[in-house]
Amino acid sequence: MDPRNPPPVILDIDEKKRPELTVRGLIVGVIITLVFTAANVYFGLKAGLTFSTSIPAAVISMAILRSFKNATVQENNIVQTVASAAGTLSSIIFVLPGLIMIGYWTTFPFWISFLICALGGILGVMYSIPLRRALVTNSDLPYPEGVACAEMLKVGSGDKANASEVEQGRAGLLAVLWGSIVSAVFAVIVATQLFAADVAQTFRIGRRDSVTGYDFNLSFALFGVGHLVGLSVGIAMLVGAFIGWGWGVPYYAQIATDLIHSGAALPTTKTFEALVKAVSSGEVPAIAQGTWSNYVRYVGAGAIGVSAIWTLLKLVKPVVQGLASAMAANRARKAGQAATLPITERDIPIGIVGLVTLVCMLPIAWVLGYFANTSGLGEHMTTLIIGGVFYIFLMSFFVSTVCGYMAGLIGSSNSPLSGIGILVVIGAALLLVFGVKPYVAPTAYQALIAFALFTTAVVFNVAAIANNNLQDLKTGQLVDATPWKQQVALIIGVLAGALVIPPVLDLVNHAYGFAGAPGSELRQHTLPAPQASLISALAQGVISGNIDWSLIKIGGLIGVTLIALNETLSRTTKHMSLPPLAVGLGIYLPTASTLMIVVGAVVGWIFDRRANRTSRPEATKQLGVLLASGLIVGESVILVVITAIAAFSGQAAPLALVGPSFETAAIIIGGAAFALIGFLMYRWILGMAEKRSA
Repeated sequence: MDPRNPPPVILDIDEKKRPELTVRGLIVGVIITLVFTAANVYFGLKAGLTFSTSIPAAVISMAILRSFKNATVQENNIVQTVASAAGTLSSIIFVLPGLIMIGYWTTFPFWISFLICALGGILGVMYSIPLRRALVTNSDLPYPEGVACAEMLKVGSGDKANASEVEQGRAGLLAVLWGSIVSAVFAVIVATQLFAADVAQTFRIGRRDSVTGYDFNLSFALFGVGHLVGLSVGIAMLVGAFIGWGWGVPYYAQIATDLIHSGAALPTTKTFEALVKAVSSGEVPAIAQGTWSNYVRYVGAGAIGVSAIWTLLKLVKPVVQGLASAMAANRARKAGQAATLPITERDIPIGIVGLVTLVCMLPIAWVLGYFANTSGLGEHMTTLIIGGVFYIFLMSFFVSTVCGYMAGLIGSSNSPLSGIGILVVIGAALLLVFGVKPYVAPTAYQALIAFALFTTAVVFNVAAIANNNLQDLKTGQLVDATPWKQQVALIIGVLAGALVIPPVLDLVNHAYGFAGAPGSELRQHTLPAPQASLISALAQGVISGNIDWSLIKIGGLIGVTLIALNETLSRTTKHMSLPPLAVGLGIYLPTASTLMIVVGAVVGWIFDRRANRTSRPEATKQLGVLLASGLIVGESVILVVITAIAAFSGQAAPLALVGPSFETAAIIIGGAAFALIGFLMYRWILGMAEKRSA
């Protein structure tokens, strides 16, 4: 029997009495959600990636609820379901800051931002219900994070655990705790500038005008993400980084320099103006960054877009089968046979799903109309509302399907949502170009760009929560949880996360600002928010008509090649794969966001090979997963605190103890300390596992 797909379990009388969806569980879950959402918002804006919060939330839940005699594994599962919203609802940061970057907003209006997050999240839960049958119940997708979370919940399930399992739970809690402490302390030392934040260099290669570089961000959070996503994804991102910075940046830097020196008409974007200035002054770092911003990331967009379409086409059949299964379960319920349904079929009824979906569309229509009216597009409000609602309804389901598939394949931590969002924003912008742009003055183009971003933000939240909920529902399947209770719990988590996202976004905006926003050139240490920058640039390019489609076409050809290569590897080898979406991420993300993930993936692979030589390999590997989760959580949470200090102090580096003259020493000391601490942490985990085995 495959442990990932157990047989259906029918609820008996005792199981009806078990605590599952409880007030205390919801309270614990909401508190964790508030903290982890704040951490994810900051970390995502800095690194371009968010982390899954399910596993650390499950560990924290067990530590708290184990003091209650009647606590169950299903109740702990509800806590992690609520808290998991923090890991994906925060994906709104991949779009919403774009409204600041284009100069449309200067702050994040609380109620508008809240409604985007809340309504999109609730729709995401509704969409996940028919998708669950296609991608969870009737699928052999591995769901690595969902399975790991389920195993952790089983280990800490109270009186049903034997002595060995109780010890495993304690060891897992220690791994998360010390991983969090170590990464948090390291981040604080980095904030003092005694340790460097990264080891980076840019340099000229070949012809004088060709440049490239690398950036190893000394981040234990990125390192932990690498461990979780695994070697295949790590290698794929490394391939993408090589394409982007080994070929793309040098090649296009030469083209850009020749264009600037030719005297031809130049693009008028702010980033290209910065590139012109950098070329004139010979600033290699600025040339490399400008080339990546104006050229390479569009190549990555094309690669991601083609890969996303391919994934969607592969999922048409299972999605149709899932919808048919949901309708069959609904007929059984109406016939009075609900009690005979196994737990795995007890979703929120499909009729209520449809009703809630339609009800959510009403406030979404109002928000779109309000946005259109206040942006000066009131004359076209009816067209924008009808078109926007239809686009959100249809595109959300398609994107949810793709992201749900990828969550099952490689986990939520490496969700391709940000890449697929490129397709979403291009589609929204093209509809505005054909449907509204001919009837407005050029002065209204900024409002059209803002409307495209606004619509994309809603779709992002729908897809993010659907993606996350499928991972949770896989965990629930493995611990005999009730799907409808998980779905209700996630709605509560969505509402909690939606409350904290707007103020945290405002906090980091005032403390640091976003690269590319008006006035950002006057601020130090602006947050790159790479996906928001890319998506807003795409919306501007499509609506203004100055987007270079040739770059996206080249990326599309790269995507086709990657798909062919991955299919060949999948059919001719047992374990080798090269996920095209992960390669696309490696192309358009800066190396500061990818190279340390690659390092973490390689180290995680080495650790797993070493764990295979222990007497309990799976338990040892699980400790490695929990250590990586702790590394992510500790750094992300402490960075939110550091952000708050920076915001209130008005200084970019309020904890700095040394000046720029210490930079070289900080790189050497910080790099050596990072490597040594990482080695010692993994050695400690192995030693603890071997001691327990003995």
